[in-house]
Amino acid sequence: MCDDTQEGHRHDHHPHTPLEQRAKPDEFRVVITGKGGVGKTSLTALLARLLARDAYRVLALDADPQMNLPYALGLPDDRARTLVPLSQNPDYVEEKTGTRPGAGWGLFFRLNPDVADVVERFGVVAPDGVRLLVMGNTVQPAAGCLCPENSLLAAVANAVSLRRGEAILLDTQAGIEHFGRALAQGFRHAVVVTDPTFNGVQVALHAARLAQKLQIPAIHLAVNRVRNDGDMDRVSQILEDHGNFPFTTRHLLPYEEQLLQSEPDVGPLLASSNSTFLRAVGELRDALLRVEFERWHRAS
Repeated sequence: MCDDTQEGHRHDHHPHTPLEQRAKPDEFRVVITGKGGVGKTSLTALLARLLARDAYRVLALDADPQMNLPYALGLPDDRARTLVPLSQNPDYVEEKTGTRPGAGWGLFFRLNPDVADVVERFGVVAPDGVRLLVMGNTVQPAAGCLCPENSLLAAVANAVSLRRGEAILLDTQAGIEHFGRALAQGFRHAVVVTDPTFNGVQVALHAARLAQKLQIPAIHLAVNRVRNDGDMDRVSQILEDHGNFPFTTRHLLPYEEQLLQSEPDVGPLLASSNSTFLRAVGELRDALLRVEFERWHRAS
């Protein structure tokens, strides 16, 4: 299912050269979304480490409140457990917004705080040199939308989109509604992940249409845990029955027992020389870069 719905089925791949020679690095931004439990975090970690092994500077953002991306990237457990998400860092929230989280209603705080230092202060280095920033939940329970921690995270999303010379991957919780245009600004690719289930495909279609409304120009479908042709037939039928969607590319990610055995760390899978799943993720990486390169080439 590694097809390009706009240009037909193709498997040609550019040779691996530094990102700055293939596309404008300040515009290579990828958000990974979909229903919970479909493998978004493992896919984000694999894409991040594959890009880093190709000598790209990679920044991985964990915006899922479960905070599993540090473990998936292979950060040691004792180090991963010490990470505090930005939304739960009261000192940094107060420093940047002027108000501590949960301080009460009716207080004034900065709506556009300067957070240009956030990656340098709180980013940690994961295996293969991937830089990791844990953002945390963007909507705090019972706090409403207008609160200092949400103001801080919106500013972080905007600041990250302006960073240059990096490939940025964002792992989200289910859907991308909670980010809105603050997230979409600067992100040019959305990878919508599903498994071969009705609920998974329904959420994927919703996420794809929302990404389109947010004007993310390239929206890719990744069908994970595919065991046979029947799984793909089921996904195709569900898509057709519910209006379909003009995905920029579509990708089949086969079921991989080794990934489940090594979960959450994707490191052991990267050491495998015969993984069909890893090969499929590599094809997805190539498709993202190819689409971005072709877009940049047309614009120039």
